[in-house]
Amino acid sequence: MNDGFWLRIGAVWGFLAVAMGAFGAHGLKDRLTALDQVANFHTAAQYHMYIALAMVAVGLLQAMGRSGTALSVAGWSFLIGSMIFSGSLYVLSLTGLKWLGAITPIGGVAILVGWAALAVAAGRSTTEVPVAASAGYSKEF
Repeated sequence: MNDGFWLRIGAVWGFLAVAMGAFGAHGLKDRLTALDQVANFHTAAQYHMYIALAMVAVGLLQAMGRSGTALSVAGWSFLIGSMIFSGSLYVLSLTGLKWLGAITPIGGVAILVGWAALAVAAGRSTTEVPVAASAGYSKEF
């Protein structure tokens, strides 16, 4: 992955989460209420935002010089899991197609994998970067 990839994806995901939440609360309020799906849509937007923040965490670890399989698994699991989890809930909320509820847990499992992988990736680094050096400052003032 190139530098900043997960930061950009997390930022875009956060933007979309806010947009979907606002659209659901205002533009779709009557439809969601008529279908009795307000809670499902709210859950979709809420988890959408949680995962956006998790992807920003992946990006920050990457920017700190962390890399490896665990970090990659975390990012992709969050992205794919969120697409399945929140995506299925968004579609269920708008269409009332109850069978989509059977797909949602697959996304939830992928999100759990992402959190576990993030915990592994956030473990102690083998190379320590001095705070001043990592911020671009020299030791001399």
